[in-house]
Amino acid sequence: MFALITLHMLSAVIWVGGMFFAYVCLRPIAAQTLEPAQRLTLWQGVFSKFFPWVWATIALLIVSGHGMIAMMGGFAHIGTHVHIMLGTGYVMMAIFGHLFFSPYKKLSREVAAQNWLDAGIQLNIIRKMVGINLMIGLATVAVAAGGRYLL
Repeated sequence: MFALITLHMLSAVIWVGGMFFAYVCLRPIAAQTLEPAQRLTLWQGVFSKFFPWVWATIALLIVSGHGMIAMMGGFAHIGTHVHIMLGTGYVMMAIFGHLFFSPYKKLSREVAAQNWLDAGIQLNIIRKMVGINLMIGLATVAVAAGGRYLL
């Protein structure tokens, strides 16, 4: 159980922490200091490094989460907070999957073509989706950390 919960928590910290850093710290500075071509190229590069980590964390979250549920005796033996965490986690994964396969792929294509207007449209879509996922992720962490005492 120790290995599974450790992998699970580290995966959540990497994914949610990465979104927090990108959204709250990097985004405002990039918007203030960089011209569109530089900003869009930066974001495409940042995503190309961060998104493989997100895919790895998703795999680890699924395997470790379901592994812990199995070790506890299955879904009938887990608390409501775990069901909530599982549901919000899968919503986050679906949002990320859409983000990756649609606006991110389009952003990469538009940056490569130096089509800054259309790349900016895709980055704005990504920004909104990351903002939604960040809020869900922070709520999920709160439920994971204290849910058994709240529900």
